[in-house]
Amino acid sequence: MPKLTGLPEPTFTIPVDSEHKAKSLNIFSFNHPHHASFHMSWLGFFVSFVSTFAAAPLAAIIRDDLGMTKPDLGTAGLAAVTGTIGARVIMGSVCDAVGPRYGLAIVLMVTAPFCFCMSFVQTAAGFLVCRLGIGLGLATFVACQFWMSCMFNGKCVGIANATAAGWGNLGGGVTQFMMPVIYLGMLAGTEGRTFTAWRWAYIVPGLLHTLVGMAVMWFGQDLPDGQYKFLHDSGQIEKKDPFKVQLLGAKNYRMWCMVATYGFCFGVELTMNNIVAGYLFDQFELSLTTAGTLASCYGLMNLFARSLGGFASDQASKRFGMRGRLWCLWLIQTFEGFLCIMMALAKDSLGLTIFWMVCFSISVQAAEGASYGVVPFITRRALGVASGYIGAGGNAGSTICMALFFTSASIETYDGIMYMGIAIICVTLLVIPIHFPMWGSMFFPGNPNISEEDYYIKNDFTEEEIKEGLAVPVQKFCDNCHNERPRRYRDDVVSATATKV
Repeated sequence: MPKLTGLPEPTFTIPVDSEHKAKSLNIFSFNHPHHASFHMSWLGFFVSFVSTFAAAPLAAIIRDDLGMTKPDLGTAGLAAVTGTIGARVIMGSVCDAVGPRYGLAIVLMVTAPFCFCMSFVQTAAGFLVCRLGIGLGLATFVACQFWMSCMFNGKCVGIANATAAGWGNLGGGVTQFMMPVIYLGMLAGTEGRTFTAWRWAYIVPGLLHTLVGMAVMWFGQDLPDGQYKFLHDSGQIEKKDPFKVQLLGAKNYRMWCMVATYGFCFGVELTMNNIVAGYLFDQFELSLTTAGTLASCYGLMNLFARSLGGFASDQASKRFGMRGRLWCLWLIQTFEGFLCIMMALAKDSLGLTIFWMVCFSISVQAAEGASYGVVPFITRRALGVASGYIGAGGNAGSTICMALFFTSASIETYDGIMYMGIAIICVTLLVIPIHFPMWGSMFFPGNPNISEEDYYIKNDFTEEEIKEGLAVPVQKFCDNCHNERPRRYRDDVVSATATKV
């Protein structure tokens, strides 16, 4: 579709690049559209995390009410993160087709009824189905990361992605102490009826889904230049063929490496959110409230730790380009595996367990932030697909960890944590083969004679599509990501671009 002429040029109150992406992140700003969308994205993800893991701190009460065993709880926890695998893959294509605002809002609204239905559960099977349905809400992560990659420039995309996702993940920590507090309130309201109070407590996550979903639709904007529908209709962005874009993403081996590695940082966080409160309750014979409060420390590190990883990735890029981002990711995530093992070894001391758990949590979140410092550069045309598959990889990693280490009655929880740490170190080795031809990899430099246009345009668009102008937005992206080259080549690239223009 040809681009319509005579459309007003959008104006912005903050510095933007040629794609109208913000050049910096100000977490205290609510300016429209960049920072308003930032706050809507993390808030939507936050709510989905609260509801998905709301059962964890109440597990002891729910277990007694429904007569469930440890394997029953483990299977339900597995269901909460497994169903999201497919949902996240689909969400990537949804974002490419209709934009992140619709994607995020719709999934919140669709999963809200499962929160309300939890109040009527009578069997372990019903509990599993509700946790499965609520867990689909974690697909909001893909919309969140896609949205931030569309709103923020490469110089700050790492910290923007990391902060939005980190504050969203914070819901996994907040729910550990929020739900017991809500439960106690409901307990007072039901005159001490324990098995009724936890059911009433689930009304709160359902209401949060509904209200935040409406806020996302009202306050959010898909792209700096406007909403997806208007930009599609005016010919300013490409109407993508879902099958073609899926194939384009699937052919990029870098995406699959990140699928695996992300499974053992975000997937590990999901696993810990499911098991840590119960582990502290059983291992150290704590009260439900104390176990939940201490377990919340794991998720609360998202307040700053994921941003720390994104910031480290952006800083490494300034000095070393993409190779710095890759080294940053490998180092942080390998250290994560070591700290996971240390937490397992501290099984006889509550103080040491909490200390290593907090250190472990910081490294997990930082690895997630460093991961999404790399993801926006894997592909431009299939960004939604890549974000979807990599996000799904996080849930797949949790499914694998839960199934292998935490559902069998013959494996003690602390042994499962140790095995998980070893797996983290091994899987993270897949960062090493990630190589960008123009930028290089951890151990091998890129080819300065290969341009960003060769990778993002010539590989992904046909000659006919280039002539139709479909690659014009991607050309702007290429111009803005020259800083991912080693520093000694950046000035030459910028000068050559300026001369060409």
